[in-house]
Amino acid sequence: MTPVDPSRTTLSSATSMRVLAHPTRLRLLGLLRERGPQTAAQLGDVVDEAPGTVSYHLAKLASIDLIEPADVASTDRRERWWRATTALTSWEPAELLDDPDTLMASSGLQKSIAQAYAARFTEYIDATPTLPREWVAAGASSDRSLRLTVDELTAMRAELEALTERWLQASATHDPATSDGAEPVVLVYQAYRRP
Repeated sequence: MTPVDPSRTTLSSATSMRVLAHPTRLRLLGLLRERGPQTAAQLGDVVDEAPGTVSYHLAKLASIDLIEPADVASTDRRERWWRATTALTSWEPAELLDDPDTLMASSGLQKSIAQAYAARFTEYIDATPTLPREWVAAGASSDRSLRLTVDELTAMRAELEALTERWLQASATHDPATSDGAEPVVLVYQAYRRP
């Protein structure tokens, strides 16, 4: 891993990408980022896996420094708490084009992430009838086909990242312990040259 900034872990090895590509590990890392420190038993209840299996996956994530033990005051000293080390994980596929092994690992990780996104969106679609009308109306799902130069696509990427950062900062003002009307919202965007 290459430290880029304290909020981001940048993957650079095929090994780290293969470790993270496992669907259960992706989900566990996401849960630790969303919910804060958790034990294997707590996470196992969410992902419907035995605590021993979850512990195995957590150890794999810890081996590539995506999570670490968390200091949480607990009455049960046998409990082992875990936390995510950073809010983001990234890598640059363009930097991997000359290394077939790492490029293949990156491709596998991207496919696992795409499947996780598809599963989460399917869950949303299935739950739509149970959600408040105003939340359904506020949601968005769309696609467009654009004709851009590489410089324009690069600029759009920067704008999307800046827009996301602005809304992340707004999101940070909401305290999950209060009932200020804020709910978890998923944002996924993609912009790429069509093959």
